[in-house]
Amino acid sequence: MKRSDRLFDMIQLLRDGRLYRAQEIAGRLDVSLRTVYRDMDTLMASGVPIEGTRGRGYRATAAITLPPLNLRMTELEALHLGMAVVGEVADEELKAAAASLSSKIDAVLPEDRSAGPTGWGFAVYPFADAAKGFQHMPSIRSATRSRQKLRITYRDLDNTVTERTIRPLQMDYWGRLWTATVWCETTGDFAELRVDRIETLQVLPQLFTEEPGKTLADYSGPA
Repeated sequence: MKRSDRLFDMIQLLRDGRLYRAQEIAGRLDVSLRTVYRDMDTLMASGVPIEGTRGRGYRATAAITLPPLNLRMTELEALHLGMAVVGEVADEELKAAAASLSSKIDAVLPEDRSAGPTGWGFAVYPFADAAKGFQHMPSIRSATRSRQKLRITYRDLDNTVTERTIRPLQMDYWGRLWTATVWCETTGDFAELRVDRIETLQVLPQLFTEEPGKTLADYSGPA
């Protein structure tokens, strides 16, 4: 089973709001406990409304429903950026139309309903913030295809800024957040990085080849 399919199955399992022990999730999906722990860390770091800890269990903090849309990653990127742009224009009619469209998209994307509607796209990410993250996405996508190393400065959630050399492996979209799965040469480990928290990005001339223990398949692990 592909990792993306497994993550989808985990979200579907948790959508009823019950508390699930990691052992129960592992049994339902026929995976190891280690895989459950790693995938839950990924989902929570990516903005999916899930809470829990190892030993206590996991549950969704809001009803999770995925939209019945078949959109490519680039189409979602374009839609998200378009909402950000329209939200900043002076034309009040266009802004109202964007707000209406935003509320309709909100209805079918994962969110914390206890916080009230936030307005997908431009209201969640002001245009300046959205543009800051989107400007790096073509370079990340291109480097992923060509297997080219990147040097970035990254601001963690605690506002610690680090410089890293990374091997981009995959990009994922989580309804409100884009993340890049990378092998980080600086830390010697895999990482899920939020694209909107990348402050600077430089494409390096060095290419990378697949090495045991550093590939996307190694990160995904056995199903």
